[in-house]
Amino acid sequence: MVKRLILLVMFCGASTAIAADKPNILFIFTDDQSTRTVSSYEGAYDWVSTPNIDRLASEGVRFTRANIGSWCMASRASILTGLQQHKVESLRMTGPNPMNVYDPELCQFWPKSFREQGYYTAHIGKWHTGVDSGYGRDWDHQIVWNRPKYPENAPYYYYNQMIEFDGEAPVNVEGYTTDVYTDWAVDFIKGSKRDPEKPWYLWLCYGAVHAPFTPAERHLDDYADATTPRIKDVYAPRSGKPNYANQMAFWEPGDNGEPVEKARLGKVPVGMQDLPGRPLKDWIRQYQQGVLAIDEGVGRLLEALKESGQDENTLIVFTSDQGFAWGQHGMKSKVAPYFATIAAPLVFRLPKSMAEGNRSRGTVVSEPVTAVDIPATLFSMAGLKQPWKMHGYDLSPLLEDPDSPWGNPSLLVHTAKQYGSDTDSIPEKGDPKLYHGPGIPWYVLLSQGRYKYVRTLIEGETEELYDLVSDPDELRNLAGNANYTDLLKKYRKAAIKELRRTDAGFVDTLPSVASN
Repeated sequence: MVKRLILLVMFCGASTAIAADKPNILFIFTDDQSTRTVSSYEGAYDWVSTPNIDRLASEGVRFTRANIGSWCMASRASILTGLQQHKVESLRMTGPNPMNVYDPELCQFWPKSFREQGYYTAHIGKWHTGVDSGYGRDWDHQIVWNRPKYPENAPYYYYNQMIEFDGEAPVNVEGYTTDVYTDWAVDFIKGSKRDPEKPWYLWLCYGAVHAPFTPAERHLDDYADATTPRIKDVYAPRSGKPNYANQMAFWEPGDNGEPVEKARLGKVPVGMQDLPGRPLKDWIRQYQQGVLAIDEGVGRLLEALKESGQDENTLIVFTSDQGFAWGQHGMKSKVAPYFATIAAPLVFRLPKSMAEGNRSRGTVVSEPVTAVDIPATLFSMAGLKQPWKMHGYDLSPLLEDPDSPWGNPSLLVHTAKQYGSDTDSIPEKGDPKLYHGPGIPWYVLLSQGRYKYVRTLIEGETEELYDLVSDPDELRNLAGNANYTDLLKKYRKAAIKELRRTDAGFVDTLPSVASN
């Protein structure tokens, strides 16, 4: 008996020592937040101010080309699995968005593996990936707004959410959600509701700045002098773009010639607010106001880490599920394969022990990355074994030295509301399964170096190739330029290679492309 007690004490001591070597991980995940909302990003309007997110960037590594996902549910599925949408098995829409389910035996989420390997795992905020939010399996602690489980509450992004606390029956929470989520996260960081002997992983999922784009009341007068530059392709035609892109017409000239919102035909998406006749610049200002509470929340989180003595041993990741276009390419939307619609801010701030001796402070990485790269990197930096073959590339070399040789392509596959083996066959043109958002069809996006390639998965549709250095607004499709024929073929081949690497079932039945 004494021997057993001695062995138990030795084991517990060893576990604590191992845990002490692991960084805490704070993963801040916002909603529909474009790079234009963060003042340290080059595309931000000059009146935008986000000092706390900028502080993260100044102390960490900022990625300028992060195509995290195409829309909310798909992006989160890739974050939780480390897999492209076409290999997330069993995730299914069971009704109007956001109603969806999955089989946890066929679709496993990697926080469970973190938990099994010694981490205390927590999730706070929005949940959009199946009715089963994983409490007790993936999460030791969870405060969750489960949109698929309570679809009648799904539009309530900013007030009066139905919240489950650690698997209990939901209760109505009235406060402004960005602030409330931050309160809960600060409590967690300071020691509430967690095991102090374990390193922790917290996935904090804000609902902001999703539609209806509601700012906190204290920010309604901010950015009073906001102006926006002319958007070059707010109106059609858009030369060289696929057919669907030329049909994007969310805006029309107002009485003073500035763009105003058009009346939308058909059903408005869940949570979206449309105000026909409202100036585009007013929408942009409101959207930007909604980010200010996020930025304040980041400041509070940083302060909580410092006050609790965990600042130097916590890895921080800040990103969003995807961006959002306001007028660019005629859109008021995400989903489409353009920088304006999907590019999100992405910042890693390393713990002090990991940052010593490398160039991870205040550096900028222009290599393109996507959602599946994040879990691969977290497993690497935590020194844990991946539970299955993930699709992403470990970004650690770029975090240590942004100029290190990279060469890896960045793949993003959009298969609308279809997942896993349901994507093995590409729907025919006109089939509702082929489209999501404002009529955006399946596509494959591959970005590498200065160029980006897009293949719309419709028979005979034009391919797209953009030089993101000379044409950052993606206005000039080079696919039809004879001088770029060889480069186009190279990128087409690279995209197919990545589809094979990630086991895309449809790779051998890709529709033919337009002859140029």
